[in-house]
Amino acid sequence: MFERFTEKAINIISMAQKEAADSQIFKIYPEHILLGVLQTKSNICSRLLIYGGMNPDDFRKHVFKKYENTKHELQHTNIVFSENSQKVVVAAFELAKQNKNPYIMPEHILLALIEIAQNSEPELMKDFLKYGADIAKLKQTLLKLIEKNYKKSELHPEVENKTDKSEYSTVQSIFKDDEAKIILDRAVAKLTASHYEILGTEQIVQSVLEDTDSDITKLLNESGINLKNYCSKLNEVSSRQAEFEEKQIIFTPNAFKTMLLAFETAKELGSASVKPEHIILGMLKAKSGIAYNIFKELKINDDNLAHKIIKPIEKQMPETLTILRLAKREAQSMNRNIVGSEFILLGIIGEAAGIGAKVLSQLGITIKDARIEVERVLGYNKAFKFGEVIFSDRAKKILELAWEKAKKHKNTKIASENLLWAITQTPDSIAMQVLSNLGVDVLEINQGILKEIENLKNQEN
Repeated sequence: MFERFTEKAINIISMAQKEAADSQIFKIYPEHILLGVLQTKSNICSRLLIYGGMNPDDFRKHVFKKYENTKHELQHTNIVFSENSQKVVVAAFELAKQNKNPYIMPEHILLALIEIAQNSEPELMKDFLKYGADIAKLKQTLLKLIEKNYKKSELHPEVENKTDKSEYSTVQSIFKDDEAKIILDRAVAKLTASHYEILGTEQIVQSVLEDTDSDITKLLNESGINLKNYCSKLNEVSSRQAEFEEKQIIFTPNAFKTMLLAFETAKELGSASVKPEHIILGMLKAKSGIAYNIFKELKINDDNLAHKIIKPIEKQMPETLTILRLAKREAQSMNRNIVGSEFILLGIIGEAAGIGAKVLSQLGITIKDARIEVERVLGYNKAFKFGEVIFSDRAKKILELAWEKAKKHKNTKIASENLLWAITQTPDSIAMQVLSNLGVDVLEINQGILKEIENLKNQEN
């Protein structure tokens, strides 16, 4: 019933239930919901009522006295909604629907209470007026708040409006070590043998398949892709003719796209280096090129193969993978298709076990307070559409900085402290704005990270 309620709205209903139970009434009346609004902290609706003159303690005493004679109305502990309280919930749903809001907020609940008071609950209206509420002004303010929360930019503030984003002059500068370099070296060697001067996806994937001992090759073999049938299909492809003055490695557009997506995938899966499995996943994401076409001819299902590749990675439970999944979940809960730096911050806190979460916890940052601050900065996206969740430019920068930090310390995986440190290096990010609003600065965070790393080393020794 309440799956479309925001956390704050659910807290109001929970508080109403508590108020009814504490009074041993076991039935929720509209006044209890109003008490829930008053009692729920970090809620602008409660502040509006209190500023208007409604005192929570005085109103509680009034409600207790009002329903004192109904204490034994129900002889059980199940708390149910009265008829008018049910009308309040339905009205809140309708108000959200009318304003094209996908979620029910405290503002909808308070507006619904006012509507019920005006239309069918004169005693509740008397309570509003008795405790100083200016109904006309309150309704006007609430409607403006709803419009403001949902009218905030549909485009995430960290998404830059760029038509050309050539961040890397050459792909090989990204893949200059570990397994990726070996794959590229083998692929480049094939250029000489084939008299090609442009490195394509077909040479790169062939190079992956030639490492018969690697896990990704074994997985591909099990899925029906082996070096023999791949090369057989490759031989059917017409040769390419091209002449270039410079003899440097030149990638086809699809190979360039595949390798960049492999780099992005490695970071998103928490790896501090690009591995063969990331290249295959990059090709599957690119959905183009000779290698991809061969996979299609071999009747390979993209999603099934990607799942098989990612499944063993998930079993290792890398911190960053968990954090980014939580970040995506937080973004979707606020009607966002774009994961910004602030959602990575929420992911770090939500992961709870990493150094990043421990540092923030010691600084007094809780997931609830951080969510409230993110909601205050971003609001809810009115034009939310279900679809692919992508990362903002600032979030991508944070992932890149964290990746570089992990590599610098010769770590194989990106850790939560790398991500938190990277956030401190982006002072213009929403994440840093949120942390600053919560009273935390860069120096405190970095000192906390160093202290936790030192403590961990001492425990290992």
